[in-house]
Amino acid sequence: MEKFFAAVQNMFKIPELRKRILFTLGLLAIYRLGAHVTAPGINKAQLELVWGQVSGTLLGVLDLFSGGNFRTISVFALGVTPYITASIIMQLMTVLYPPIKKIQEEGEVGRQKINQYTRYLTVILCTVQTFFVATWLSKNNIIGSEWWATILIVVTLTTGTVFVMWLGEQITERGVGNGISLLIFAGIVIGLPSGLMQIKEKISAGDPMTTLGVIFLGVVIVALIALIVYVESARRNIAISYASRRVGNQTFKGQETSLPLKINMGGVIPVIFASSVLAMPQTFFSAFPPAQQGTEGYDPNSTWTQIYNFFQLFHGGDPYYEFVFISLIVLFTFFYITIVFNTDEVADNLRKHGGFVPGIRPGAPTAEYLNTILTRLTTVGAIYLAFVAFAPQLVLTGFKVARLPFIGTGLDNFFTSTPGLSWIPTGLGYQFFFGGTSLLILVGVAMDTVSQIEAQLVMRNYEGFLGAGSRLRGRRS
Repeated sequence: MEKFFAAVQNMFKIPELRKRILFTLGLLAIYRLGAHVTAPGINKAQLELVWGQVSGTLLGVLDLFSGGNFRTISVFALGVTPYITASIIMQLMTVLYPPIKKIQEEGEVGRQKINQYTRYLTVILCTVQTFFVATWLSKNNIIGSEWWATILIVVTLTTGTVFVMWLGEQITERGVGNGISLLIFAGIVIGLPSGLMQIKEKISAGDPMTTLGVIFLGVVIVALIALIVYVESARRNIAISYASRRVGNQTFKGQETSLPLKINMGGVIPVIFASSVLAMPQTFFSAFPPAQQGTEGYDPNSTWTQIYNFFQLFHGGDPYYEFVFISLIVLFTFFYITIVFNTDEVADNLRKHGGFVPGIRPGAPTAEYLNTILTRLTTVGAIYLAFVAFAPQLVLTGFKVARLPFIGTGLDNFFTSTPGLSWIPTGLGYQFFFGGTSLLILVGVAMDTVSQIEAQLVMRNYEGFLGAGSRLRGRRS
């Protein structure tokens, strides 16, 4: 700990690093200040009433990545969600659309062009999303039904998102760390005090079982953080050799290097995809619910009503939900990594530059070898992501074993009547959102930021956070 505090002191001894840190903190403060500026024309009482019915839908996912801004419909209600979506689309387009790929290969100029296209796409996506948000607000009487009320919300939220995108880019260029990631990080961290207050209130009740539950929750979170740090730092190094080559009258000796492959190359993207897909049915049904009991057209036996009732139970803790959730995480992990890491292209680049894997022939055999390793790493990474996403849900909301066919009732009776296991069907009862997605973002962004700061310290002959001879690696290192 002494070395850690010494490194913190050294951070502010370097004028350039001190300026970058203070600049980053200042823009993050501006971002949080905007969270308290509500969009014009919002009926706050009606919004709070409606939000209690839709928090588990896609709107809840939007609220997570907006740092709670969507719940209050502030000027930053959509946060960086449209920018993240646009970035993912452009990343996929560099693989699927050859003209975009050629632009990417132009170096720094190409990168700037793609960033510009990403900004334009962000504005387009944001305009479309804010229109649907405004329509949803109007149908639920949160804003007026006049056309100008809808346009006002669209313009306000789109402008707010563009400003947040600009804040993120300024932090990346003139601050410390990845700006967009830090904005998401700040939005999640700001919700932790309310969660801690819930825990304090439960402990204050004096129930020994509640205290044990809090201790168990703390142990689970610490263990998950340790697992995330370990896996996100892990690398599979593939030995690469470069043959000696002669250029003119000069001879360049062969070199030995390595190609590091991460276990979790997909990051948090597969979990975000899976959460968004599963939230779509609830979002759809919240917009188009069937006729309710006591209203005209109500039919409890209609197919639409039965489907609606099924999806009312289709949320975290439901066995069917968890099975589909884990399956989608695995599926999206393989899909995303296949898109972003082309083994044929890597093998071809190695061959062009005279590189080869010892014992493996260049070209197709190298691509097949890399693909085998990548498949194994992706399998482990997918299981890791599924576990990290599922474990917090199990602790917080439980696992509704009674919904399982055939054995559900027996398991539910067993867990309920067994001391120490009675929490499994119901969870520990905490309402704050601190799921696997949040943990992955918090730990990953913290590792990246600390890694960049440590690199600045080491470059100026200061010891890093772990002391001399140690190096903290972020997700991108």
